[in-house]
Amino acid sequence: MQYVSTRGDNNAEKLTASETIVKGIADDGGLYVPESIPKADVPPSELSGFNYNAHALWLLHHFLTDYTPAEMVYCVDSAYNAINFDTPEIAPLVQMPDVSFLELYHGKTLAFKDMALSLLPHLMSTALKKTPNPKTQVILTATSGDTGVSALEGFKDIDGMKIIVFYPENGVSVIQKQHMITQTGNNVHVVGVKGNFDDAQSEVKRIFLDTQLKQQLATDGYEFTSANSINTGRFIPQIVYYFYAYSQLVKSGMSSDEPVNFVVPTGNFGNILAGYYAKKMGLPINKLICASNENKVLFDYFDTGVFDSNRPFHLTTSPSMDILIPSNFERLVHMVKPENGLQERLVKLSAKEQFKLDVPADFVGFYATEQEVQAAIKKVYSEHGYLIDPHTAVAHVAHQKYNKSEKTVIVSTASPYKFAKTVMTSLDSKYQKYDDFALLEQMATLTNGLVPPQFADLKTREVRHNTTVEVNDMKDAVLKILAGGGTAAFHQ
Repeated sequence: MQYVSTRGDNNAEKLTASETIVKGIADDGGLYVPESIPKADVPPSELSGFNYNAHALWLLHHFLTDYTPAEMVYCVDSAYNAINFDTPEIAPLVQMPDVSFLELYHGKTLAFKDMALSLLPHLMSTALKKTPNPKTQVILTATSGDTGVSALEGFKDIDGMKIIVFYPENGVSVIQKQHMITQTGNNVHVVGVKGNFDDAQSEVKRIFLDTQLKQQLATDGYEFTSANSINTGRFIPQIVYYFYAYSQLVKSGMSSDEPVNFVVPTGNFGNILAGYYAKKMGLPINKLICASNENKVLFDYFDTGVFDSNRPFHLTTSPSMDILIPSNFERLVHMVKPENGLQERLVKLSAKEQFKLDVPADFVGFYATEQEVQAAIKKVYSEHGYLIDPHTAVAHVAHQKYNKSEKTVIVSTASPYKFAKTVMTSLDSKYQKYDDFALLEQMATLTNGLVPPQFADLKTREVRHNTTVEVNDMKDAVLKILAGGGTAAFHQ
């Protein structure tokens, strides 16, 4: 399996999987995609006896073909184990009468990003062993909340790597921010940005493509890579849990070839695109239901066939979806492959200019208002005694609006504990008087459980990263960090 850039032509450079994982983004600014999507070599129904690790090994061998079987076993077993996940199922499927919830938040940071970011450090370190004279990898990432937390935890104190995370100062939850600014690790750096996620992500891409900067850093023994879903090592592992969810439904009695809908709360488009890859591989998916919050650029595209990110930006209670320029949408544009105008569309995507694109019949889109999100959280709890976070609530609203009596799985992307304020105040306005950390205890009481250990001392942890910069100063921030000053250099 070889990979090409979404922006390349037929004569463009082709790389192996491990080369793309180290590189992160193509030199032309495009994202790496496989030359073709392989067909599953085993019928999905025959995977029902596989555990999560076996699913991962089976799926990844289709894409990461330059990793040896022994290397893949090492990477997968190092990622999906009792140290990194609090349940042996890794991704439990909670089945209810009208819908199932695929819980992807049982990793160290209680978010679906852990599903791939527990694996990526091992894929990357293994890839570096295949690289002659490897440089220190500088993992440069913008986050809308959960990617930053998961990446910091996944890459901390790994030899030969440094990680720099930029987050929108006022665009993440209190608990997400506290996780990042208290993160330990000798190789981790966290910087707030005075802007939104799209601002930070666009500037990170510009830094990636700064040829002079890359040459300067190469002289010093550094090279950039990414932990965002633009990296194939982040994106490809997300395909696994679609097959795993399906096999669990078959295991519980569903017909072996029955099509299933997946509802995916969508921000950067990588999660739902992984589902599209799964369908292309042969998984019996009927519809991929794209759930958006009030930043509904994707809903509007699926509704009209026009993609237009030039619009007002809304801060919502589902901050990981507060995105107007979803990076992975470029991969879909490439897959649709209009006969004329591919490059023109990609230029317009980067420039925030509207363009038309055929809508694949596999997708349908819906969006949720803030009021609908709150109502969904309350409805699910009152009917089932089950708490969902606001991102999952967006997906639940989309499921209700689709209103089809078809087998459906909601992809649940974060623990309700990460968004305690929104969840608890949706249940009862009396919780408005509590701060986010006090609400963790209140939530534990409701669920007859304990506050997750990840949050037990979160409020009192030492703040280790308190730097904030303007968007235009992000490049200087990177240079100062790599010059050895770290974030402390900003306070001298």
